[in-house]
Amino acid sequence: MSKCLVTGGAGFIGSNLVDELIKQGHEVIIIDNLLTGKKENLNPQAEFHETDIRDLDKIKPLFIGADYVFHLAAFPRVQPSIEDPATANDINLNGTVNVLIAARDAKVKKVVYSASSSAYGDQTKMPLTEDMPAHPLSPYGLQKYVGELYCRLFSEIYGLPTVSLRYFNAYGKRQALEGAYCLVMGTFVRQRLNNEDMTITGDGTNRRDYTSVIDVVRANILAAESATVGKGEVMNIGRGKNFSVNELVEMIGGPVKHIEPRIEPKETLADNSLAKKLIGWEPTVDLPEWLEGYKKEMGL
Repeated sequence: MSKCLVTGGAGFIGSNLVDELIKQGHEVIIIDNLLTGKKENLNPQAEFHETDIRDLDKIKPLFIGADYVFHLAAFPRVQPSIEDPATANDINLNGTVNVLIAARDAKVKKVVYSASSSAYGDQTKMPLTEDMPAHPLSPYGLQKYVGELYCRLFSEIYGLPTVSLRYFNAYGKRQALEGAYCLVMGTFVRQRLNNEDMTITGDGTNRRDYTSVIDVVRANILAAESATVGKGEVMNIGRGKNFSVNELVEMIGGPVKHIEPRIEPKETLADNSLAKKLIGWEPTVDLPEWLEGYKKEMGL
């Protein structure tokens, strides 16, 4: 049994990770300021601290004795970071540096950092591979990418084992259905539940690689436990299959309306062969199959 610390453990991905760690018999500490996380997501078997990763003095003692740190706390999503780049920078960069300092000083075994496919931005070649130059199109994408560089630096300078996982559009249990942090799938589901038209930005041909939170959680645990990574490696965690917004709408079913396009990549598609090679990770959940069950559960 290991002692695991999860920042952002009241959030969508973080709470799913906490549940699985507890199920596997690990002791879990959660740090979350509940800015975007929710109390109802908290696992009662975890030790919860409502505090902010921007406050180094407050978080440092919580890292003492931790074996693994899973850093998921963030000011998430592209659009909110464009509207408020200062807050996004403070949380995503200063907060990440604090987590790395606290982990270094507590001599944890490894930090697993939640990176993002938004680091790629628009690329001319698909699928996306980790050796491609980053070209983020938003403060969020840039901050998440710089977080990876900080992880690698802390591994090189201080010997703190780190690994960064670039998630591709995670979906699943507890995904947001409203608010600025909601992804397109959650927005569509909420609109259908409210008998509204599903709003498609632009022509709906943008394609995304959607990855189940079940697979994302498994990748985190494999990365933590793997003896082969810890030097700041960066890995894609994506299904390796993508769907257009129009195809997603078709799978959900219902009326649509088109709104103005926004700044975002035309396509994401993960090459996940490095994660398979380094930590033995492969995706197991397919979006169309999952969506059928989810629609029934939501009464659509």
